[in-house]
Amino acid sequence: MRADTVRFLLLIDADPAERRVVAATAARAGWNTLGSPSGDQVQELLGGPNGHEIRAVLVGNWDINGGPALVRALRADRPGLPIIVLAEGGSVGQAVEAMRAGASDFLVRPVAPERLLDALAANADRRRASGELAPLSEKMAPSLALEELVGGAPDFRAALAVAAKAARSRLPLLIVGEAGSGKETISRAVHEASPRARSSFVALDCRAVPANIVDSELFGHVAGAFPGAFAERVGKLVEADGGTLLLDEIGDLPAATQAALDRVLATGEVRPVGCNGSNSVDVRLIATTSRPLPDSFDPGLAERLSGTVVVVPALRERSGDIPALARHLLARHTGQPGIRPLSIAEDALQVLMRYGWPGNVRQLSNVLFRAALQCEGSALTSDDFPHIALQSRFTNRVGDNAGEIGTVATSAALAGGQSITLWQADGHLRSLEEIEGDLIRLAIGHYRGKMTEVARRLGIGRSTLYRKLAELGIDTGA
Repeated sequence: MRADTVRFLLLIDADPAERRVVAATAARAGWNTLGSPSGDQVQELLGGPNGHEIRAVLVGNWDINGGPALVRALRADRPGLPIIVLAEGGSVGQAVEAMRAGASDFLVRPVAPERLLDALAANADRRRASGELAPLSEKMAPSLALEELVGGAPDFRAALAVAAKAARSRLPLLIVGEAGSGKETISRAVHEASPRARSSFVALDCRAVPANIVDSELFGHVAGAFPGAFAERVGKLVEADGGTLLLDEIGDLPAATQAALDRVLATGEVRPVGCNGSNSVDVRLIATTSRPLPDSFDPGLAERLSGTVVVVPALRERSGDIPALARHLLARHTGQPGIRPLSIAEDALQVLMRYGWPGNVRQLSNVLFRAALQCEGSALTSDDFPHIALQSRFTNRVGDNAGEIGTVATSAALAGGQSITLWQADGHLRSLEEIEGDLIRLAIGHYRGKMTEVARRLGIGRSTLYRKLAELGIDTGA
């Protein structure tokens, strides 16, 4: 490893067994680990020969090590150093306390290896937008049913209508949308609305698993199947038997794994790595992707996934949903222990509406969570979101600034008005065909794909409705 790529993880934890496990896991991603049983040695290690190469700190023993005081001391000494706190399961109050003290993220014990590696990668990435929390709010948020997902934009409601119909099926489902747009939230809602709701929901992030072990993760392996396979491993497909398997960013699976997965879906038989036999499984596959599947993607698997596709619009494409969504997310955050109730003022909502949200709903949730932690008043105002204006002005990313949102559209959204846009950015009316298409999509989403009810409420016959759907290119199949 070259000198300029050496990076150290400072691990503060009194449990030697946990230090060994964390060090071994971090080493898989090229991290060296400096261990300290307590916070007393931290300043010595930061000032030692490897101190300038410490790229992240992992803090365990929150109560023993002084908790907030240790985090504040680390933050004062190294302002930009990522600090990740190990929290006991269900200790939301501890996590909130850690974030208020200046921690960057937290992990819940027992720490899954892929979660640790994800947290290290996300928090040590210097390209990450400054001032943003890691997706802490996601880790504490409860699952939502399809009807609880907030948004009235026609494209979003149409996507939920397709998802609601797909929930009744056992066929594979592909959810397409930008990172942070809510693909996993919809996936879990589909599972909860399906006949498989009482069985397992198992998720695997295809980006986070190295290509050389992804077959073991997905299909399992027997002892001795390859060097280091000291014990049998049950794969995700077997774990999800009778339930749902979510493969996040399925396009990142290796070609050979794609073909093997297609065979499993065709036959219902899983063969673990190194095993001559197979296991019968009944699994419903939900796959997500943030970009079109590559041309090299396995054609058989692509055909299976393309049967039912849910396209989740980016948040900037449904800016009228931001006020209701912001209020909803803020209510969920302030319902957590350690965070007092807050409202959000209209000037703050106007700021949020005029930002392009490259990180979509996930970014909005994190921004609101950060603001709620730091707010000293009874309501969030525009003064609580200065970093949004700064990022919009200086990042130069396409879509970061949604300044074309007009005053009329903003006022209508803040007042909870209709979600159908009547005006173009240049001030002219949109075409009747476009407005009609939005109205039909909105009705389909509102009535959850019940086409007879949609036609009745629109005052037209079913045959007329389906003719208009064909003319407008609206697909509601599941």
